[in-house]
Amino acid sequence: MDLKIGYFGPFNPRHYRSRVIIKGLRKNGVEIIECNDQSTSRLLRYIKILEKQRKLDYDVIILGARGEYYGQPLVPLMRTITKKPIVFDAVIALYETEVVDRRLVDHKSIKARALYLLDYYAFKNSDLVLADTYAHARYYSQFYYIELNKFRKLPVGSDDEVFYPRITKEEKDHFLVMFWGGFAPLHGVSYIIKAAKILAPHRDIRFELRGYGQTYNEALALARSLDVENVTFIPKWVPYEKFPNYVAKADVCLGIFGGTEKALRVIPTKAVESLAMKKPLITGDSPAAREILRNGENCLLVPMANPKALADAILILRDDKKLRDKIAEKGYELFKKKLNPKAIGKELVSILSELSEKFR
Repeated sequence: MDLKIGYFGPFNPRHYRSRVIIKGLRKNGVEIIECNDQSTSRLLRYIKILEKQRKLDYDVIILGARGEYYGQPLVPLMRTITKKPIVFDAVIALYETEVVDRRLVDHKSIKARALYLLDYYAFKNSDLVLADTYAHARYYSQFYYIELNKFRKLPVGSDDEVFYPRITKEEKDHFLVMFWGGFAPLHGVSYIIKAAKILAPHRDIRFELRGYGQTYNEALALARSLDVENVTFIPKWVPYEKFPNYVAKADVCLGIFGGTEKALRVIPTKAVESLAMKKPLITGDSPAAREILRNGENCLLVPMANPKALADAILILRDDKKLRDKIAEKGYELFKKKLNPKAIGKELVSILSELSEKFR
């Protein structure tokens, strides 16, 4: 079926979710009509997008939350001006992110109620909702009282033209364990630092933590209080296209380990990027992780919020090159089969074709 997909919103086209979906759909022969606006005022962005869409021809519209842009307000507005099917990409839910995970907003506050309602009306007014995991789909369904059959799973992917295996010729005398991300609570950086402290007697093991965010200062203070010497913090921003050159130097890559509710419902982008670069991955064990990952086969899964288990897993991989190579290879095979743009696009085409048929 030939589909014309309207991909709408003041989104950042370089954001991982946008670039993977757009590239993936195009690799599957789908015509994408992008309706974007980057006006300084957020309100003006929404207004201009609503004006632009009236002149466009499409079969299905995708709205979502990507980067600094949240698509929730657009969904009910679009519902009033189009009869075409609306797909809401719920890769970011406002209430879950700001209230449940980051705890930046008090759950009893008016703002928390407003965030909940923005999410709720986006779910309610869409014809179909994309969730990154089944765990998230079940949570959204129960928390927002939305029928589960409205949800479809579309995993987080990674751009295989940016993140791909590289051979580094750099000689080093240490075993490098790398984490990168926005230091959100679900990342559990404090547990990585405590694991590093446990591994301090192993002088060859070094940790590199790249990124900056909510828990960065807290993590830095913890490292100092524990007198951790085997961890290097690198908050400096690196261009997306160049970042894989740094990941290529790692012997092991880390996912997430936070003891938060959301940590149990996500498979982080950093984990998929690690698989894409054929790097051995260690991440927290969760219902979401087990949807695609297999412990001892394409990664090592460890209990969440458990620095001792994480430290033990790092030692296992340091001492067993055969296992390192095996899970790196199997992880890369998983990425090539299910998590690259073309595979993500193929899955989304199937979802959108089914939806489009219902409206014919």
